[in-house]
Amino acid sequence: MSESVLYSVADGVATITLNRPQVMNALDAAAIVQLRAACERADRDESARAVVLRGAGAAFLAGGDVAYFHANLSRMPALVREGGAELHHAILALRRATKPVLASVHGAVAGAGVSLMAAADLAIAAEGTKFTFAYSKIGTSPDGGATYFLPRLVGARRALELMLLSDTFDAQTALRLGLVNWVTGAEQLGSETEAIARRIALGPTQAFGEIKRLVNESYDRVLSAQLDAEMEAFARCAATRDFAEGVTAFVEKRKPNFEGK
Repeated sequence: MSESVLYSVADGVATITLNRPQVMNALDAAAIVQLRAACERADRDESARAVVLRGAGAAFLAGGDVAYFHANLSRMPALVREGGAELHHAILALRRATKPVLASVHGAVAGAGVSLMAAADLAIAAEGTKFTFAYSKIGTSPDGGATYFLPRLVGARRALELMLLSDTFDAQTALRLGLVNWVTGAEQLGSETEAIARRIALGPTQAFGEIKRLVNESYDRVLSAQLDAEMEAFARCAATRDFAEGVTAFVEKRKPNFEGK
């Protein structure tokens, strides 16, 4: 039996690949468990300085496996709680990771696929990608952090529109809404993703981690506390080798060679 989620690392970039292309990578119980393991591995992996989320085959992630839901209707409340707990750990690992996470999406991005993409720090989409929340179409509410991330990305009213109506929208609309950072041609998605991920992996990893933490925690702080947090983060960065290299390279008018240390 093939693995539902693949994990690999090359040149400082950890790639998590959803690998159920026969069902557009829809998540069943086994896939969610494997997704959690991969996300937690990426969080811990000291060789990874950037993380890419992608889908094998014709889609990124078409949400939950509705056929699996249908086959287990009588057990669904319990299965939702079991699978939801695993998915929560996966999402939290991505947010906790002290390295940027880039979602590279194409084809169909539905339900939990939008949630997973929204949990990433950055997102790039292929032209032609179709997005939908889909949850309301099967009579349920969102999961995977959608109701947390969407209002912060697009505002409460637009988030409610997207989740209540579950209309399908295209990559350019996702770009306009702020759900993705870039849209590229379908044939260029792989190379553009690699270029962005490589740029991140060659950057000051600890500084990136501090930036990510500051932004994620800013919603829970008053301004004075955020200013203090920024000062302490800057001080921690100032103790790193990358900071010394960055300052020296600036003075010497050359490109810095960051090592993530």
